[in-house]
Amino acid sequence: MRRFRARLGADIALALIGLCFVAPLLWLLLAAVDPQAGYGTKVPSAPSMINFTAVMTPELLGRPLLNSLLLSGGTALVNVLVAVLAAYPLSRYQSRFNKPFMYTVLFGTSLPVTAIMVPVYGLFVQLQLLDSMAATIFFMATTTLPMAMWMAKSFMDAVPLELEEAAWMDGASALVTLRTVVLPLMRQGLAVVFIVVFIQAWGNFFVPFILLLSIGKQPAAVSIFSFFGQHGAIAYGQLAAFSILYSVPVLVLYAVVSRGMGNSFAMSGAMKG
Repeated sequence: MRRFRARLGADIALALIGLCFVAPLLWLLLAAVDPQAGYGTKVPSAPSMINFTAVMTPELLGRPLLNSLLLSGGTALVNVLVAVLAAYPLSRYQSRFNKPFMYTVLFGTSLPVTAIMVPVYGLFVQLQLLDSMAATIFFMATTTLPMAMWMAKSFMDAVPLELEEAAWMDGASALVTLRTVVLPLMRQGLAVVFIVVFIQAWGNFFVPFILLLSIGKQPAAVSIFSFFGQHGAIAYGQLAAFSILYSVPVLVLYAVVSRGMGNSFAMSGAMKG
């Protein structure tokens, strides 16, 4: 009886926690098809797709989503490339500077981006890089690079060194070994790094809002602010519809990458024979 009561209490607590997560999502789904949507959660009396029709325009949805894909994809690609090149010597060559360097990188992950935006903005002004998509991508990549380096090193440590040594015996260089042996075996890790960085950049509002001045270059994370009108007027239905469409690319990317990873990181028996 005691065990049953304890399990029942745990189930009730988990149900309440799950309800806290489900309630906002339920409002999102219901408000998106409610022409008279408000801040309260209610079943629409006459469901309609008018909110989706209103936001599915090149100005409100098409261009911001394209900018988001460019910013997030560029940031993720830069992170994966630099993180791999930085993680390889840290994983394969032992030095007394490895731990201090990694702890310094770890400190960089805890530094809030808001604390450095004032000097960064001044630097962008002096170098005339404001409203530059490429410069914004590289800066966003630096904010997530410490975490990407830690993750890449952890995945690279799992690749057996004996496989590289066998390639070295055949005359392959370090870069050739990295490209032909290490990277194919850590594809799953690279996919994880890419997805994590992509999602963080996808939801980044502050950096593009400060560094990108043109409306035509702002991503969807910034353009969603346009649904909050003046004097407290908010287009709840359009905001919900835009939010659902805004989350679709990330879900599709995750589904495609997770299916493509398969068992690429299963290296059991790689040294047999």
